Amino acid sequence: MADKKQNNRRNNRNNDEDYNPKFRKMRKKVCALCSDKNFVLDYKNPEQLRKFINEKGKILPRRATGACAKHQRDITLAVKRARHIAILPYSAND
Repeated sequence: MADKKQNNRRNNRNNDEDYNPKFRKMRKKVCALCSDKNFVLDYKNPEQLRKFINEKGKILPRRATGACAKHQRDITLAVKRARHIAILPYSAND
């Protein structure tokens, strides 16, 4: 029994029981708006807002943008305002 445990530890490089090389823990994304205090989100700047929408024109989720909940709401509001005044398209040109 002791030999089996030691063999398992030799194969396990992190000495962690849950270690699996196929599924590595992803590093948590940091909110770009929180980390850079000088970054101001503006609905009149389409180049800035294009980072937060995909090629079809859909707003990217928090897990993709890395934004915190507060700033994701601000991003959504800015994108919707830009769409309303026709700076950003509602959908892709197919």
